[in-house]
Amino acid sequence: MQIEQPFELVLFGGLGDLALRKLLPSLYLLELDHRLPEGNIIAIGRSEVEHKQVVKKIKKAVFTQINSAFQCDKSWQRLAQRLHYVAVDGQRSKDYQKLATILQNDCQNRLFYFATASFLYAEIAQNLHKSKLINRHTKVVLEKPIGHDLASAKAINSAVAEYFEECQIYRIDHYLGKETVQNLMVLRFANSIFESQWNQQYIDHIQITISESLGVEQRAGFYEQVGAFRDMVQNHLLQLLCIVAMEPPAKMESDAVRDEKVKVIKALKPIEGSDIHDNVIRGQYSEGVSEGAIVPGYRDETGVDDQSDTETFVAMKVEIENWRWAGVPFYLRTGKRLAERACEIVVQFKKIPHSIFSMQHKEPMANKLIFRLQPDEGIRLQLCEKKVGSGMQVRPMTLSLNPDAAEQKKATGSAFENNQEKPTATNSAEDRVPEAYERLLFDALASNPTLFLRDDELMHAWDWVDSILAEWKETDDSPEPYTAGSWGPAAATLLMAKDGRLWNDNNER
Repeated sequence: MQIEQPFELVLFGGLGDLALRKLLPSLYLLELDHRLPEGNIIAIGRSEVEHKQVVKKIKKAVFTQINSAFQCDKSWQRLAQRLHYVAVDGQRSKDYQKLATILQNDCQNRLFYFATASFLYAEIAQNLHKSKLINRHTKVVLEKPIGHDLASAKAINSAVAEYFEECQIYRIDHYLGKETVQNLMVLRFANSIFESQWNQQYIDHIQITISESLGVEQRAGFYEQVGAFRDMVQNHLLQLLCIVAMEPPAKMESDAVRDEKVKVIKALKPIEGSDIHDNVIRGQYSEGVSEGAIVPGYRDETGVDDQSDTETFVAMKVEIENWRWAGVPFYLRTGKRLAERACEIVVQFKKIPHSIFSMQHKEPMANKLIFRLQPDEGIRLQLCEKKVGSGMQVRPMTLSLNPDAAEQKKATGSAFENNQEKPTATNSAEDRVPEAYERLLFDALASNPTLFLRDDELMHAWDWVDSILAEWKETDDSPEPYTAGSWGPAAATLLMAKDGRLWNDNNER
């Protein structure tokens, strides 16, 4: 797929953390693959900075993030020629005239990307409207989290909707741009062997984990206001849940896909009152050892209140009240300063009712389908096979759908290694797995909203989580401490153990 029309991409927060780590490197990769048509990229920041310094800073950030096998000076020069920088205070309407002098009046593929705090969205949209920079072809990408509860999300969404039609608004969740997430949909809906068993009759439970080994780093100010629940559960985890649990859409079209995701969120069993204490665990990391080094507890991090009750870990048991999933629990988990960085979906099938073979374990082993989203994307199917030798003893084996090791290394677009091979003329999108933001930026420029959230999807998600947030606020309970470098508080283990189940931790990865 190619984009035919020239474009203008205006990036608010153009020198911020997200832009430098994800957005600009993704634009470089699109440039490397010759997938960007003619057009300009305008980075917006509040400070007056010389153009040369901006270009130098962006180049350093891009080449820090990109695998050296894909670092190409010619591609960088092409991207650098597109780059512009404009100092604009998003809350000062007169500053937008400087932006207006750069943009083309007749551009039919203009994309504004709001990589800022969401409370600024309404004012930025209003100022763009006042400056007559929005037309019927203009699109806007909104970063998460949008608001901090249902009321604020509604207010922000309504304010932006005054100036942009729903078809012009692209609410991004970069996990939906990951290759394995889309492969999950293909595996389900293109293979009857899986879809015929994708229900409560054959599946015992499903786990979704997004773990980080890092702490809050330089984002303490943001994290103190948001916490793990708003930062990860309300968007990333619920989005992955929707992809796993949705019904087959009638067509692979944007609204058909999003209709089915909305049905999942609307079918979530409410967690209220005493059920919150029984089914939702929150924790906060204390001092420990992570990646071989002693690290401070959350309250000792720079910029964090020493009495903070902000959660850095959440685990929860979720149920979907419909025919397909009745009785199947979904266990969601996310946290900072955990044992390793990972994102995976584990679909555990029910055990066979009776084993006729000699097993390595006392209990029959359940089959598992494991989707790994990070750090190394891939899919594994855990089966049973005969142990080599005499007798009929059964042991577990794993069928991997990953590329072989050499191909996987070649396919990685953003490895942080210094010993990679130098760029070659054959490096292209066919040689690597596209980055999530790379895919989503391209889709936004190509006016394809399939992998972006619709307004009703966002509101139903906030509506479901609001009761949990309200209960935490009223009870004022402190998060349970857990040691940095562990897999979270003991209560998270008990959440599954009381159901006779265990998390799929690194001994099974």
